[in-house]
Amino acid sequence: MKSLSAPGRRPAPLRRSDIPATAPARRLAGTGSVFGAILDHGPVARSTVARLTGLSPASVTGHVGQLLARGLVRESAETVGPRGLGRPHIPVEIDTGRYLVAGVHIAVAHSTVSLMDLRGRIVAEDRQPHRTTDPRRMLGELAARLPRLTAEHAGGRTVLALGFATGHRVDPEAGVIVEHPQLGWRDVPVRDILSAATGLPVHVDSHSRALARAEQLFGEESTRTSTVLLFVGAVVDAAFATEGAMHRGPRSGAGSVAHLPLGAGGTGGAEPCSCGRTGCLQSEVSERAMVRRAAEKGLIVGSFPELLERALAGDPRAVALFRRRARLVGRAAALLLDMFDPEVLVVVEPGAGRIPECLADLRAEVAERSWVCDDPERAVVPTSFTGSVLATAGGAVALGALYTDPLGPWPALPAVS
Repeated sequence: MKSLSAPGRRPAPLRRSDIPATAPARRLAGTGSVFGAILDHGPVARSTVARLTGLSPASVTGHVGQLLARGLVRESAETVGPRGLGRPHIPVEIDTGRYLVAGVHIAVAHSTVSLMDLRGRIVAEDRQPHRTTDPRRMLGELAARLPRLTAEHAGGRTVLALGFATGHRVDPEAGVIVEHPQLGWRDVPVRDILSAATGLPVHVDSHSRALARAEQLFGEESTRTSTVLLFVGAVVDAAFATEGAMHRGPRSGAGSVAHLPLGAGGTGGAEPCSCGRTGCLQSEVSERAMVRRAAEKGLIVGSFPELLERALAGDPRAVALFRRRARLVGRAAALLLDMFDPEVLVVVEPGAGRIPECLADLRAEVAERSWVCDDPERAVVPTSFTGSVLATAGGAVALGALYTDPLGPWPALPAVS
């Protein structure tokens, strides 16, 4: 993405494929750091990994040996310098041919089961509407969908773990959905239920934190320093990370921005929020609010995806609704930028990702309202996963755990000394 900022301002962040050797180092020690460097730069020589991580060549050789033994990386063809000069070296790269992770994302109206390779690429996904909101029944049905998806699409690869993501308050340490008001869930032991049903290690987190971690692993390089991710869908919430570490809060409530006030005036026809007030972020920009407002404008659609398709097809009423949404999201983004002053704010919202006018409107609102952000074109970016957000979220929970601790207790992997 080219910077549109004035001369003298900081340039736009580079995409993952363009990361130079001087990119910010991952804040992981030992094997996790080596694993991340191979993800970023592979196929890559061990000597280069040592330079990137600051570890000694001997230490890197040992860590790479453990990753090879677990089947997480593989050696590529031997290479030599120009005209055959220099000592040959054998590069290493992520091995995507042996293992996958599974992911589950639960939205308000539907659930997505997915398979993802070790480079974060979606192999397959299955999205279905809810047939029940009873948590045990729903989770049992989700677990029953996984074997068929694996049989049809895994290609002989072994599923290492299952990642689970959803909105609202999630306690990753306990593996519990603390509260999801739209589903009526409270203190649901997701990890225990899905582990028993699938036999897999299960990792649980909020979808906002999962997508922020996915950006750090596979998306925006600039998110590693500090980032805010704002998720706008049927649920509206956020994630905050500094130096790669997610802030969860002592009650797993960090990122609960649904009731962030947008300020009086300019919203028009406000519907009272579930909290009893008007002008809350979620009550103004959620998918439900968008469908309701479309009906007020005489644009009758059966669902939010249908409204989005109308906007993508150029329907002026639908486009206007998405542009209004973008401006309201821009208000919230400006507040979050001023509160946290992150290196980058990632917006997960389909208009910002797919309708250029929406991203421009959002950034213009930030430029007008933020006291801190002087370059919205650089600092405010759409998600790297537009079109596959929900499928990415679940798998990213499991992959985030794997890249953090590749030598941890992963039952499907060979033991290493």
